Amino acid sequence: MSDVSEVLMSVLSTIRVPKPGDRVHKDECALSFSSPESEGGLYVCMNSFLGFGSQYVDKHYARTGQRAYLHITKTRKTTKKEDENNSGSGHPPKKKPTRLAIGIEGGFDVEQEHYEEDYKVVIFPERQEVTSEELGAMPDVVKERVSLSMTGIIAADSVSHTLQVQQWDGEVRQESRYAADLKQLDNGVKIPPSGWRCEVCGLQENLWMNLTDGKILCGRRYYDGSGGNNHALLYFQETGYPLAVKLGTITPDGADVYSYDEDDMVLDSKLPEHLSHFGINMMTMEKTERTMTELEIAVNQRVGEWEVIQESGTALRPLYGPGLTGMKNLGNSCYLNSVMQVLFTVPDFHSKYVSNIDKIIDEAPSDPTQDFKTQVAKLGYSLLSGDYSKPAPELGGENGAAEPKDYQIGIAPRMFKALVGRNHPEFSTNRQQDAQEFLLHFINMVERNCRLAPNPSEAFRFLVEERIVCQQSQKAKYTQRVDYIIQLPVPMEQASNIDELQEAERQRENGDSTVMPVRAHIPFAVCLAALSEPELLTDFWSSAVQAKTTATKTTRFASFPDHLIIQIKKFTFGLDWVPKKLDVSIEVPDTLDLSTLRATGQRRGEELLPEVAPPPLMTPDAEVKAPVLDDSTVSQLCDMGFPLEACRKAVYYTGNTGIDSAMNWVMGHMDDPDFSAPLVLPGCSGGTTPTMESVSEDHLATIVSMGFSREQATKALRATSNTLERAVDWIFSHLDDLESMEVSEGGRSAGESEASREPPPGPCVRDGPGKYELFAFISHMGTSTMCGHYVCHIKKDQQWVIYNDQKVCASEKPPKDLGYLYFYRRMAE
Repeated sequence: MSDVSEVLMSVLSTIRVPKPGDRVHKDECALSFSSPESEGGLYVCMNSFLGFGSQYVDKHYARTGQRAYLHITKTRKTTKKEDENNSGSGHPPKKKPTRLAIGIEGGFDVEQEHYEEDYKVVIFPERQEVTSEELGAMPDVVKERVSLSMTGIIAADSVSHTLQVQQWDGEVRQESRYAADLKQLDNGVKIPPSGWRCEVCGLQENLWMNLTDGKILCGRRYYDGSGGNNHALLYFQETGYPLAVKLGTITPDGADVYSYDEDDMVLDSKLPEHLSHFGINMMTMEKTERTMTELEIAVNQRVGEWEVIQESGTALRPLYGPGLTGMKNLGNSCYLNSVMQVLFTVPDFHSKYVSNIDKIIDEAPSDPTQDFKTQVAKLGYSLLSGDYSKPAPELGGENGAAEPKDYQIGIAPRMFKALVGRNHPEFSTNRQQDAQEFLLHFINMVERNCRLAPNPSEAFRFLVEERIVCQQSQKAKYTQRVDYIIQLPVPMEQASNIDELQEAERQRENGDSTVMPVRAHIPFAVCLAALSEPELLTDFWSSAVQAKTTATKTTRFASFPDHLIIQIKKFTFGLDWVPKKLDVSIEVPDTLDLSTLRATGQRRGEELLPEVAPPPLMTPDAEVKAPVLDDSTVSQLCDMGFPLEACRKAVYYTGNTGIDSAMNWVMGHMDDPDFSAPLVLPGCSGGTTPTMESVSEDHLATIVSMGFSREQATKALRATSNTLERAVDWIFSHLDDLESMEVSEGGRSAGESEASREPPPGPCVRDGPGKYELFAFISHMGTSTMCGHYVCHIKKDQQWVIYNDQKVCASEKPPKDLGYLYFYRRMAE
């Protein structure tokens, strides 16, 4: 004991007590997915508070010389008793949820696990263990310091703690700001206890009574065609009367109340008084309609999409082994899980991060939890190694023995999610996200972190050529831009079952509430034709005729990537600008030939449009130089909830051509980082063009990663108000100017300046035949990208495999017609 006491005394100065703000990693190894529950437990450095599994703790000691670690082990002792009707075949429990919640009685079921925990101090390299009891017999100075450190680490919130969603209640509602002082019209309206109909279309279900004037109208139409005809919403937009109650949900305990202005289900503390105004006695009412919560739960279980995509009607065979590792859902992180599973089947990501795992770990910085390359390599290696692809044990079987579950131990990518989502307004939250948006976000991070090294994102990168022909002069303009995803339109009007769809729509409009939803069947060839057909531009400013005229724009591939991503544009906006999802089935082919869509460049004998900029929209007052904007269009956009400056830019950049073109501009630029930034025009008073300091470093890094110099990237961003997408378009349309561009900015050495005068190599894009085969697809279930669930299917050794978070199984009926993102790879010659 004295020897151990002396060792602790010698390292006492390196043992720290966690302070507020210290990052304590006690749930996950910095270099693997080992945890206190793993074999060997987790070692937390008592100086840096980084955690390491048993396979990496010696490496950390050798690199840093830190000898004192708190060894944490957890042994699971009980699990939540599963519903006795659960078949154990991979299907959801038979017990239906009655509350829109997670981890709450009546809500969606989650596993509750309890552990026996053990803590010891371990001294390296001897691996001498010191228990709390042994520590109590040591000198006070040692005992006090080490005990305080142990207690601090144990009590501290782990970095990953905030990412763990144990409970979520979707039924918590706030009091409406209109409830207390709601104005009700004395119009003599009295509502009968039954027999209600929509006063516009006659619909007899999903009816809402406006609490201001007693008007009874139908609710919103759901994306699958069911629900109402939006008449209650349209009435609010016409009158501004904010609150409505759902008829059929009124009971003595309350009712569903919706605030159109607050766009949410709300509480109305004066509901009995508001209902009494129209002759409704809450105490005598009975429930005859499903509440919105019950409808939401039904949507989350509906057979039409959820069970088909998850293959819930089939007893799926669990798979284990290398490349077959499940990922835990951290609370709406299924979008991240699906994207990363697919990316690590791409050879470029494997060779960049997985093949070099030892080198990456050896070169990792002192805090590898904050290093992008290390965390991506850690995730990729763990997914492909098979180390975590093992059945999750279930305690409490016969004779107390552990029985395997149908899902895996898997990995919980908390550290990875925290890193890639850091400082992002959406990906840093636990809300559901669009898988396509996350994919582009991650590709952008890869671009920034591979500036001077092999870049796996090049596997997806391709050039798009846009050819615009002025219809008056027949002169053309060619531009090229870099892209990573092809967005495929969905022409609903060309559905192969259009007659069936129209008949169902007619029945709904006639008030038939029994009509079943009909899914549109769209031929893939129709979607591809819609992508390639010329687009008519009605307000094109032609430099040839110096006026606005019509033009046609055709889009073609200037290069074909090694791997092609196709996004089906299922998410759109209705006529009322309410987001909706198209319920469509598209028979996506297993093989694809896009050779006919290759760009040909300038045609023989074709004249190009002169490079002349359009005249600025300014007043004759040369001193003010303020842009003339259509105030009515700006106001209409603002009324839809878009930021004022974004609305001003939309009107300016579309040349005051009306609400439709401005709205299209808004939809196409909502993801711009400067979407809400003030409109800044060169030469305008009160505004200046971006300076070197104001140009986004992230945008610079992205353009530089494409093969251009920093000066060229800066010039492009300055010319386009610091907008990345427009800067990339600009840089490809000014290649001749950039090739002769001399370095004029400071901060570079003479040698670098000489090198920068070499012609830029341009973007690094691969090219080859346009023939592809499908190898993966990601599917979405739910009414919006902001809710629902994602799973992915990946073809492994000619067998389709479904990855549904921690469940990895052989797919029996891969629903290829219901996918959202499709991944193709170039076919071998």
